[in-house]
Formats: sequence, structure tokens, C-alpha cells
Amino acid sequence: MEKTFNKDSVLERRGQDTRAYDEDAARTAAAFCRLYELIRILRAPGGCPWDREQNPMSMRRDLIEEVFEAVDAISSGDAPHAKEELGDVFLNTTMISYMYRQQLENGNDGWTLEDELNELVEKLIRRHPHVFTQSEGKAVAEGPVNTSKEVLAQWDKIKEKVEGREKNSILDEVPQGFPPLLRAYKMQKKAAKKGFDWPSLEPTRQKILEELKEVDEAAADFQKDKSQENQVHLEEEIGDLFFAAVNYARKLGVDPEIAMNAANKKFYKRFSYVEEKCREENVEMVQDNLSQMDKFWDQAKKEL
Repeated sequence: MEKTFNKDSVLERRGQDTRAYDEDAARTAAAFCRLYELIRILRAPGGCPWDREQNPMSMRRDLIEEVFEAVDAISSGDAPHAKEELGDVFLNTTMISYMYRQQLENGNDGWTLEDELNELVEKLIRRHPHVFTQSEGKAVAEGPVNTSKEVLAQWDKIKEKVEGREKNSILDEVPQGFPPLLRAYKMQKKAAKKGFDWPSLEPTRQKILEELKEVDEAAADFQKDKSQENQVHLEEEIGDLFFAAVNYARKLGVDPEIAMNAANKKFYKRFSYVEEKCREENVEMVQDNLSQMDKFWDQAKKEL
């Protein structure tokens, strides 16, 4: 039977309260303490040279890569692999957070991991007034919240009205540093929240066909005259096509980042199969042998 607890008590607790029903939380906290202490050792004098050389800026790429690897593992349905990859995400986020603590200790801008986690908890409580009765978010809550859509609408209202995060454009909430595919998806979702969205799936599909036609026209112009102006125009039209395709995926409830990642993995497997078959049958991988490579590709589609 699932253990219950007084959720309102979370509003006042800061990790010191380890009651019987928090046995699982206490074990988890102890495990996190081991990780935190390990990071302190790695970053301390006499620790690991590589870890000591890193800073929040240098760790950005590692964090991005670990998140994508975790998403891969989750998507594959491989629970043990997901555990490993999510552990790597914990490692990276905790280490970066500890770096900011070290910056603070050295008199620079920074904060402690305790500050970070407490701020996160307070934010989540504030944004869930339908769960926590003492939440600051109650100030803008309107009636009962029974669906995910209502939760998200309330969440945005709390961000704007209670936390003072209202911006000139709702699109400003999407970080400019996001990968282009992800940024397009997020901006479209934001616009849809304001009612700026196709009413049904078919117009979204037709938009792809319209953009494809414009790409074909721009491509024809570029083939006739490979000027910089025509190249820029072609790039613009292809960008519009991608944007329309992302929108179509969104309307179908598909995350384009996940879909694209799956397509990349599928291509990798099939092309690797083609390479292996070419080596086995001594087929040189050149354009003249495309028909043979296509044959191997069709085999890969059946076998992989």
C-alpha cells in the first residue's frame, strides 16, 4: 500500500524531518550525500586533474550530451540503461552546481546546492496550489484544476502574475540557445497556448505541401543562377519547410527531437549494414555501385 503523508508539511521542511514515512526519502538523501561528497573529493586539491580543470562553461556540452543519451535510453525502453544515463545527468548537474558553490566561496557570483534545491521546492509548491493549500499560487488560482491542460494554464498564470515573469512576447520564454529544431517546437507550443494554431490537422499538412512547392521553385532559381541572393532564398524556404514539418509533428503529438533522433539511429544501423555487406562482397562504395548498395539497403530494412 502506498504510504501517505501530510503534503502541507513539505512547505516548512528543509530536509531535517526524517519521519518513518520518509524512510525512502532518507535513503535517497543518503545516496545523494555520497554523490555530493564524491564530487567534493574529485574537485579538491589532490583530486582528479580533469574534474578540477572544469567550470560551468566547459561542462555545457557534457550536460547536453548526457541528457540526449538519457533520452535515448528511456526511448529504447531499457530500464537499466536509463538508470545509468540518468545517473550521469545527476553527476553533471550536481558537479556544475558544486562549481557555483566554489565560485561563491572564492568571492564570485554563485550559490550553494542547498539554496538551489530549496528554491526549486518552493517554486514547485508555488506552482501547484491545487495540491498544496498554503501555496502562494493560490493568489491567482481560479476554481478547481482537474485536467493537465488546466494545470499548465494555471502554471503559466503563476509564472506571469505571481513570479513576475511576464515578458513582451511569450516566445521570449524559449531560450535562444536551444537547438533550432527544439526551439521551433517550443515556440509553436507557446503560440498555440495563445490560440495561434491551426484548428485541425489538415491545414497543417497542406502547409507542408505549400512550403515544399516554394522550395522547389527556389531550388529551380538557384540551379539557374547560383547567386548568394538565390542561395539565401533557398535556405529560407527550406527553413520554412522544416518549420512546417515540426508543426505537423506537434499537431500529431510527436516530439520532433525524439522522432529525429530515432530516424538518425535507424539510418546509422541501416547504413552500417550496407557498409558491412559491401566489405563482405568486395563492392566499392561509389556512385556507380548505387544499385547494389540500394539492394543491401532494402535487405537492412527487412532485417533491422
